[in-house]
Amino acid sequence: MTSAKSVAFHTLGCKLNFSETSSLSRLLEQEGFEKKEFEEKADVYVINTCSVTENADKECRQLVRRIQRKAPESLVVITGCYAQLKPKEISEIPGVDLVLGAAEKFNIAQHIRELAKGDSAKICSCDIEEVTGFHSSYSVNDRTRTFLKVQDGCDYNCSFCTIPMARGKSRSDTIDNVLKAARGLAESGAKEIVLTGINLGDFGKGPDGAGITIGINQREENFFELIKELDQIPGIERYRISSIEPNLLTNDIIDFVANSDKFMPHFHIPLQSGSNKVLGMMRRRYKRELYAERVKLIKTLMPHCAIGVDVIVGFPGETEEEFKETFDFLHSLDISYLHVFTYSERDNTLALTLGPVVPQHVRHERNKTLRNLSYMKMQYFTDQHAGQTRKVLFEKHDKAGMIEGYTDNYIRVTTPHREEWVNEVVEWKL
Repeated sequence: MTSAKSVAFHTLGCKLNFSETSSLSRLLEQEGFEKKEFEEKADVYVINTCSVTENADKECRQLVRRIQRKAPESLVVITGCYAQLKPKEISEIPGVDLVLGAAEKFNIAQHIRELAKGDSAKICSCDIEEVTGFHSSYSVNDRTRTFLKVQDGCDYNCSFCTIPMARGKSRSDTIDNVLKAARGLAESGAKEIVLTGINLGDFGKGPDGAGITIGINQREENFFELIKELDQIPGIERYRISSIEPNLLTNDIIDFVANSDKFMPHFHIPLQSGSNKVLGMMRRRYKRELYAERVKLIKTLMPHCAIGVDVIVGFPGETEEEFKETFDFLHSLDISYLHVFTYSERDNTLALTLGPVVPQHVRHERNKTLRNLSYMKMQYFTDQHAGQTRKVLFEKHDKAGMIEGYTDNYIRVTTPHREEWVNEVVEWKL
């Protein structure tokens, strides 16, 4: 049995992972562990993994090697999506002591107490079908913007994605629980909450994946109802919707954000491809025409709104013509920035059976082309607002004497550090 007293965390992947890491950290601190920075020496290192891309897997291995060099006697715990998908593979990485799957990550304190260095790696995992229940998570004190997890899992079956296998079926917190968490965050001094989930717009399914029914009318909870209720919480000045599927981003949601003082004019909407043929092969649940309609409505109601886009390049069978279709489509849209992902093969996905395979060098060229387009889009969006005064929430980080913050519509502002501006909303002329 371990007598570990200090713990350090490292997070790979999405905002949801950051919220869960923060919650795991608080769990262990309540159990008497002292939290250390990952670069410091600790008794236990916890790596919360992602497995969206091959790089995330590689990065996990590199982090374990770093720990082995720096603190060979320390315990190494791996959790997160990679841990659920490939527990045996991870357990064979030299230096790993414990692998916690999706059902066990929030029992981390008990598992660490029972660990001893030198034993063979212990795997605590189960089939993803057995993973039910919803664990509320939020990040606090780590950054000014608080990531609040309200939904987990996914019932979609996109052909390139392992997330349903790593996270299980779609399930959510209740609106009452989310409101309680938001009130607590307001009391702790949080100014901005970022709502996070794996498929956020699918909010409304209970911990077992079934619909939640409430009240006399047996009304099902949904994401639109959630944001209307959150808008009433005193103390929280800003909300952001982290990422929402275009087919779940309803006109009602867009209209509500346009008329809300608290929900920021900023959407992040995954596209993945601008070619309807490729979208079909990806098993996405919309066509490019619907995506264009959503962008047009947002910009009609909120010309100043920032719109971020996820896109994948080099998907199996993506021809030069189809990539050009994607480029031209993105070029034509009034969007603000892109998150560009190079397709990487994931085990047990339908995409592996598709073809022909796009060569790696072609994938990288396409990635570079879209990243250049993203830079141009962001420059244009920023230039459009030059001379305007917008509200900026400045963050806690002091980077070489500078402080950073974001406007309501997600334009980054950097200026010499002033302590009195930390976690404050400041009127700022761009």
